Amino acid sequence: MKSVCVYCGSSSGAKPLYEQAARAFGRALVQAELSLVYGGGKVGLMGVIADTVMAEGGRAIGVIPELLVDKEVGHNGLTELHVVPDMHQRKKMMAELSDAFVAMPGGAGTLEELFEVFTWAQLGYHGKAVALLNTGNFYDPLIQLLQHTVDEGFMRQTYLDMLQVDADPVALIAKLQRYQPPARDKWAVQSDAL
Repeated sequence: MKSVCVYCGSSSGAKPLYEQAARAFGRALVQAELSLVYGGGKVGLMGVIADTVMAEGGRAIGVIPELLVDKEVGHNGLTELHVVPDMHQRKKMMAELSDAFVAMPGGAGTLEELFEVFTWAQLGYHGKAVALLNTGNFYDPLIQLLQHTVDEGFMRQTYLDMLQVDADPVALIAKLQRYQPPARDKWAVQSDAL
């Protein structure tokens, strides 16, 4: 594993612990000799983790759509900044550049990116780890909702178990490095719950 894609907020959130976690995760990436791939912004948690990675001597690779560069939120101090036409190209390039995916706290955009790569993993489009950095139990309600989808027969437990979760950045990186995708094909058995 060489690089980790991080999805996170373009704001810093309501609590200082979110910025603290972004700094800790940035340091953990550099200590593990992993590059950061992220949305290329200089604001919010995006800016905090990128600044931390760069300050610690790591590699930060941003991918940002033209529209956001034009609004002057693009980070100019990165190892690489790729400017792409739109969000579809952004997500595609981020996925191609990354060996694992982590969602830190964030809003609708973070959740949308998380669910896209999580769905791709279930369908077998990739075998990369998908994870939540569960800072301050931020993702507990989402984990409960996902468990509800299993309990109600809309997702197999096997696929929920694919989602790696930890509040500690170092422990989460270790889980990413050990991750092995399940061998079971989502469509192999039609009679049981998806």
